[in-house]
Formats: sequence, structure tokens, C-alpha cells
Amino acid sequence: MSWMGFLAVGLVAGILSGLFGIGGGLVIIPALVYFFGMDQHMAQGTSLGALLLPVGLLGFLEYYRHGRVHLAGAFLIALGLFLGAYVGALWANDLSNRALTRLFALFLMLVALRMFFSAGK
Repeated sequence: MSWMGFLAVGLVAGILSGLFGIGGGLVIIPALVYFFGMDQHMAQGTSLGALLLPVGLLGFLEYYRHGRVHLAGAFLIALGLFLGAYVGALWANDLSNRALTRLFALFLMLVALRMFFSAGK
């Protein structure tokens, strides 16, 4: 895929991020694996690299303009992401690609099942 493919993945992830607050794990990583042929490690590293930039700034400003941002919560989450991404990368690099891919898929299934069965409560 060309640079336009990467841009399209970013655009789709950005739209879904603005709509649902998702992007990296649910959109970007599977797209990099299935459309770009990356292994799980490369896809996760590339996703984190894309998220380093202020990609959510415009969406954040729009939510903030409507009074829908908990600033202290956002800061603390960002701090946790900063530290947690490092720890997660340390762990991930010690796993085989097969194990990492299976753990990622298991995580997505558990989240989906939890959301499916708790919907409407």
C-alpha cells in the first residue's frame, strides 16, 4: 500500500476516535497487520509512533469547547499512558509474535463480550 493507504487508515481511525474514543488498538493495529502485512510488534510500534503526535488535538478542542472534557482525568490518563506504554513495550518485546497476536485477539474478544452482554444496563 502507498502513503495514501496509511493516510486512509489514519483518517478512519481519527473519525472513529472522534466518534467513539477509539483508534489505536481497534482500528490502526488490525489495519497494519491485515492491509500492510506487518507483524504484531511492528503494528503496535507503528501505532504508538503515530499517537505520539497531537493527533487528537482538534477533536479534544471540540469536546472541550462543549465542556465535555475532564482535564484532570485526561492529564492523569496521559501520564498513565506515558508510563504504561513503556512497560507494555518492554513486556511485548519479550513475547513471540504468535503469543502477542493471540493475547491481543483475546483482549479484543473479552472487551467485545463484556460490552455485548452489558449493553443496555
